[in-house]
Order: sequence, then structure tokens, then C-alpha cells
Amino acid sequence: MSATPRLKLALAQLNLLVGDIGGNATQVLESVARSRDELGADLLVCPELTLSGYPPEDLLFHRGFERQIRAALERVRTGAVGCAALVGYPEYSGAQIFNSASVFADGKIVATHRKASLPNYRVFDEKRYFKRGNHATVVELRGFRVGILICEEVWDADPGQLAIDAGAEMLIIMNASPYEWHKQANREDIARRRALDVGVPLAYCNLLGGQDELVFDGGSFVMNAAGEVVMRAPAFEAGIFPVEFERTASGVVPLPGVVNAALDEVESAYRAIVLGVRDYVDKHGFPGVVIGLSGGIDSALTLAIAVDALGADRVHVAMMPSRYTSDISVADAEEQARVLGVQYSVLPIEQMFQATLDTLREEFAGRPADATEENIQARCRMLILMGISNKTGKMLLTTGNKSEMSVGYATLYGDMAGGFAPIKDCSKTLVYRMSEYRNSVSRVIPQRVIDRPPSAELRPDQRDSDSLPPYEVLDAILAAFIEDDLSVDEICERGFERATVGRVLDMVKRNEYKRRQTPPGVRVSRRAFGRDWRYPITNGYRR
Repeated sequence: MSATPRLKLALAQLNLLVGDIGGNATQVLESVARSRDELGADLLVCPELTLSGYPPEDLLFHRGFERQIRAALERVRTGAVGCAALVGYPEYSGAQIFNSASVFADGKIVATHRKASLPNYRVFDEKRYFKRGNHATVVELRGFRVGILICEEVWDADPGQLAIDAGAEMLIIMNASPYEWHKQANREDIARRRALDVGVPLAYCNLLGGQDELVFDGGSFVMNAAGEVVMRAPAFEAGIFPVEFERTASGVVPLPGVVNAALDEVESAYRAIVLGVRDYVDKHGFPGVVIGLSGGIDSALTLAIAVDALGADRVHVAMMPSRYTSDISVADAEEQARVLGVQYSVLPIEQMFQATLDTLREEFAGRPADATEENIQARCRMLILMGISNKTGKMLLTTGNKSEMSVGYATLYGDMAGGFAPIKDCSKTLVYRMSEYRNSVSRVIPQRVIDRPPSAELRPDQRDSDSLPPYEVLDAILAAFIEDDLSVDEICERGFERATVGRVLDMVKRNEYKRRQTPPGVRVSRRAFGRDWRYPITNGYRR
């Protein structure tokens, strides 16, 4: 009696580097060797645009980039021996570029698929670069007829059905799907619809790693024809994950594997930011980071993230008290630095601040003190932090959150300065939730920092609530406008006062020029300030 026919896949959840074509090809070949020698796999499945990394953006237009892609393809063709490899790459065909993937096996290209569904919304602009394919691709491996889809093609009903019509009895989807709130559940819901639509199982392989604002969270999975997840790889972890399919009397079925638990929303956001910081720092070759530690919750959370991402020995924090800094802020900052074991400096700004005021005394004569003096303090701190950054080579992490960035409650060329802004897309309410989550793992943020009313401490007895609505109100209005695109009337229908809504949206509009000058930061929401927010600085729109 013959053995049941089986096909063994190895899903490669790889952390690739955009533009490092040679390095990415090396990762592929190393993964082929491991899949063949250790896992006994028949096919290595890699993420979308494996060789270029995702998104390659305007690098695609460089002729040298094209030459390196062609050279890498030759390396993969000759190196994929004993285990086939499904590898994504930009395919240059005359003046056209396709988002393609090929199956390489024992020196041959067995099949090539060109992506037909090109996303052009939010963070995606593939129509700028790629021409769409127009054919289904089905390849036979060990007697199994496998349909190949690339990312967006699973969100569209047609490509999967076309593959089935061409004879596919299972689907493989290569992906570069970036993280955002609830994205894993969303992906699996879409995949479930496709599996139920076409009645075959599927394997979904996702990219891993940070790329500028985007973080790719992995979470690769396998689903049976009934839409049930039978294997799920861990989120935020690189690895090669095997899965077997077998032929039965009722069709092809995946064998059950390890189903890692999906993360809750707060933990997933925290881990996305940690991965984004680690990869941004490491892929740029910085020796570490420097952070201004104020004794407040934003810088406290940013410090915890930095240590989790890089280790304490690569983090330097500076407490820069002014005449308005409270004693408890100094004490809390020192306590957190001690608990986390980071390099800690206390560098008062009083002399710098007073010297600046003295220099400007005649210019300011006859004018009352206002936000100008507050901003000078923030800019004094920026000079110190950038000085440390320049001298040590460590990158400055900006500590501002999305609530502040939305309404301009931050100082241009002051606390907004830096190379990367980890919590840029986190509302103040999410900052509190992530701080509580981090302390549930191990207490590293003093409880008093979480409990105290937030303050910039730039004038006597200052509170954020002096300038802004309560954060639970502000953040809900901002989410309705920025993420849900609601009008003033629609936001008011959610129970908010019209005057408050109008005031908040006016602040958002007035401060676009500031946001254009903020550092990049990890995207965790459905719409972050950056590549998926294109709001005109100069405009006459009235609400």
C-alpha cells in the first residue's frame, strides 16, 4: 500500500532589508539549505518582494538596482537545490516592472507569477511602480497543484478563483502586510472568506521587521478549506515554520501544527514599536540612542521601549531640569534610570535658559511672558541632546505622542527634534495603556509617573489640561477625524460638544506644518502621520 502523498512547506518569516539585495539573497539561500537539510521541506515560501525588500519605492528606478536584482536571481536559481524556493522580486521587462514571484528548483525557474491586484491606498502606492499581471499561476509540486497569490490578491476575490479555475487545489499567499491595530484578525478574516469561497486550504507567509514607519509583524498561518487556522507562527519573531499538506479522498488538507496565540491589541502595539525601534537603529548602524528623560509618562514609556529594543548598555538618558521642574520629576526619572540600568546624566538648563533670556531682553521688552519662553526651554534641551547625539553617534529618540503631534502641543526644533519617534502614532490614552502593560511584565515605570496629571513643566503649576481638553475626549475626537474621516456633524453625533470639536480640528489644521517636520515613527493605527496622511499645509477648506 503506497504512502499518503504529502507536500511539506517551510514558511520563511524573514526580516529583510530594503535595498540589501545581496544580503536578502543570502538569507534566501541559507533558508533553502535549512529547509532542505533540517526540515526536509519540498518548498521554501518567502515573503513578497523578497530580494528587494518591501517597499523598495523609488529604488526601483535605479539601473544599478535592476542589475543587482538580476544577479541575485541568478544566485537563487543556481543555489536552490534539493528544495524548491518561491521567491518574490521586482521583475524588469523592457520599460515595465512587475511585482513578481518565481518558483526556483534545481537550477530552473519552474513558474513565474505577476501580481494582478496592486494596492494604491493608505501606505501603499504600487501603481506608481508596477504594471499589473493578468494570469493565474498554478505550479505542480510532488503531484500537488499549487496556486500562487501575492498579498493584495487574497483581498480580492477574483485571483483566487482564477487560480482554482486553472486547476489549483491549494493556495500559497506571499505577503508584505504591515502591522496596525487588529490587523492579524483582519488578515485571517479575509483569508477565511477566500478559503470558503474557493473550498481549498491556504498557506499565508508574511514578512517580518521594521522599515521606516512600517513594521511587518509576521504571524504567518495556514488555514484549512473550512477557514480554520491550523497553524499560526508567532508574531514579531523571525523563523522558518514547517507545515505539511496531504491528499485525502476529500481533497488536500493541511496537517495540524502549532497555533501560537494571537496577541491582544496593547501587547501587539508595544511589541511592534519595540521591533520598529530595534530595526531602525540597527539597520542604520547606530551604536545606540539618547533620550531626554523628563519624569513624565511619554519619556518613561519611550525609555522602556528603547531598553527592550536595544538593551540598557546602548541607551543614554539625560534629565535636564529647569526652574519649573518638580522634585518628584527628578526623583522619578532617576528611579527609572536606576531600575533599567541605563547611563544617566543630570544636565540643568537654567544657565542656558537665563543666558538666552538675557540675550533677548531688549527684543522682548514690553511684551508679557508667553509660550515663547516655554519653547526656549525646550530648545535648550534639544541643544544638549543633539550635542550628545553628535558626539557619541547615538541617535536621538523623540518622545512625543500622537495626541500632541495632532494639535501641535510640542515645540518645533525643541522636543520634536530627533531621528526617530517611537510613540508618534500612539494617542495619550494608548501611552497609558502600554505603560500599564509594560509594568505588568515587570515594573520599570514608577507608578507615580502613571498616576500624576501630565505636565510639560515649562511654567509654574502647568498642566496639559490647561491647554487641551481631557485626553479621553481629545483622543476620541482625533480618532474620529484622522482615522475615520468623520465630519464635524458626525463627530458631534458621538456626543461631543461642537465648540470642543471645532477647537480641536482647528488645531489639527493649523499644525500640519509642524507635523511635516517630525521624525518618522512606528505606525500602529489605521492612519498615522506620515506616508498615509497627506494633508495640505496651505488650504482654504473650512469645516
